Amino acid sequence: MSRPGHCLAALLAIAVLCAPASLRAAAALATASTDLQAGKADEATALLTEILRADPKNAEANNLLCRVEYTVGDLEHASAHCEKAVSLDGTSSRYHLWLGRMLGERAGRANFMSAFGLAKRTREEFETAVNLAPKDGEAMADLGEFYREAPGAVGGGMDKARTLAAKLEAVDPERGREFRGSLLDHEKDTAGAEREYRAAIQNNPHPAHAWIVLASFLRRHERWEEMEAAVESGYKAALGDRRSAVALYNGATLLEKTHRRTDLAVKMLAAYAASPDKTEEAPAFDALARLARLRHSLGDQAGAQKAQSEALALAHNYRPALEALK
Repeated sequence: MSRPGHCLAALLAIAVLCAPASLRAAAALATASTDLQAGKADEATALLTEILRADPKNAEANNLLCRVEYTVGDLEHASAHCEKAVSLDGTSSRYHLWLGRMLGERAGRANFMSAFGLAKRTREEFETAVNLAPKDGEAMADLGEFYREAPGAVGGGMDKARTLAAKLEAVDPERGREFRGSLLDHEKDTAGAEREYRAAIQNNPHPAHAWIVLASFLRRHERWEEMEAAVESGYKAALGDRRSAVALYNGATLLEKTHRRTDLAVKMLAAYAASPDKTEEAPAFDALARLARLRHSLGDQAGAQKAQSEALALAHNYRPALEALK
């Protein structure tokens, strides 16, 4: 005798199959987006490839596949799919933002002559993204970082960055304060930058990210013990805070890169891997690959192999996972 749950699942499956193609595509895109956030790169890739096989001009599928490919480090294909998404729908701020990110990544790895052209295109895409969505704090922050770091020859400059900082603070105070701190740090006003970063923690109901930002600042100035303390504060703030799971990943990677507090880095990555609130910003398979590498360094071979297997189950050809135990 069938259980009610099985009957309901069967009816839902039939309903999906009988639904119009447009509804099925929308459902598939929603599933792919969920898979992307959960770090299920293989599943998202398979689903999006199937969608594009049926409809190569699906802009959202191209954008999502670009982002999946970006998370696994396949920049060549990612860039092509982001280009395609923008060519199909030039009105989407999000598509221009992601194309700008791809171009920026490529610029950072290219030779001088290629990097110059790619950097100019990066600025153009970021500026278009902000023009299309003038209150999008994420797009504004990316453009601000470009202005701060890029030379004037490709459209960067601190004057532009300061102007944008004021606008960003008006629409997204938390990002704005963080960005203003980065400008002060860039201009060697270390004390002013630290004041901004510490102020961002005060009276913040979700301070985990702000603690990790402060920790990054302390790392740049080689204040190692204070950095470790800030990461630990971020870890404690992130536990149980659904909005702050990514801070666990960011704090752990900071410790890993500086070869400090491996024990804490392992706890943070394990907590992130177990969280239901993962994000493409911190791919689950990358967190697991890092966890495998750190456990291997601590002599926990069983734990390392388990983390590696879990990473490869999400992204079977992800090189850092394949090489985690070497």
